[in-house]
Amino acid sequence: MHIIPAIDVIDGKCVRLTQGDYAQKTEYASDPLLVAKAFEEAGIKRLHVVDLDGAKANTIVNRATLERITSNTQLHVDFGGGIKSAEAIEEAFEAGAKQITAGSIAVKNKPLVLDWIKQYGAERIIIGADVMNNEIRTHGWQEGSGLNIFSFLEDYVAAGAVYVICTDVSKDGLLQGPSFELYAELMERFPSLKLIASGGVATLDDLKQLEQMGIFGTIVGKAYYEGRITLTELASFGN
Repeated sequence: MHIIPAIDVIDGKCVRLTQGDYAQKTEYASDPLLVAKAFEEAGIKRLHVVDLDGAKANTIVNRATLERITSNTQLHVDFGGGIKSAEAIEEAFEAGAKQITAGSIAVKNKPLVLDWIKQYGAERIIIGADVMNNEIRTHGWQEGSGLNIFSFLEDYVAAGAVYVICTDVSKDGLLQGPSFELYAELMERFPSLKLIASGGVATLDDLKQLEQMGIFGTIVGKAYYEGRITLTELASFGN
């Protein structure tokens, strides 16, 4: 299983939000590059970078931070936040991202994202599925979509989508454990997907259980930044 640490960026700094709430922000480091280098030096290969300013502005804001990370490390970076157009995708790739995450746009404009999968290849486009009670949420988790996650993913899988990041909104940032049952059902329904679990990881045992389930990757944020899981423990997984 790939361990994929998260670096969420506001004003060029490494922060974490609780349940996507910008009012519940904790700053962990003034320089995300130093955080990224620590992950790389520990042997971790992947990184999940989210431009939280970009998510609000509907366009990439923290390109310079992304560029500093990709040009000064060998990490495989997937990037999200503000990706609403082909121009934004090109900008992210030019700044060194290996993959982009299509979140709200994958709900609001499915034909466009299906086009991206054709144009850029399924290996480079991650479908972001933010879920509460199996309903897809959008716009920083504030809006319901009326879409069930399983029906939402069917068209994407049929079109050849390979990667999905699934975040249980009700778990994120609370350190209460991941949505094991949801992930098990997704893997059963869509065995071809490379599923990336996100939200709720609190302990090393959580990661071990996800690995045993056969999850492709798990995003780790608050549990690491709050000292619940050490860098050495994260690096002990396959990556």
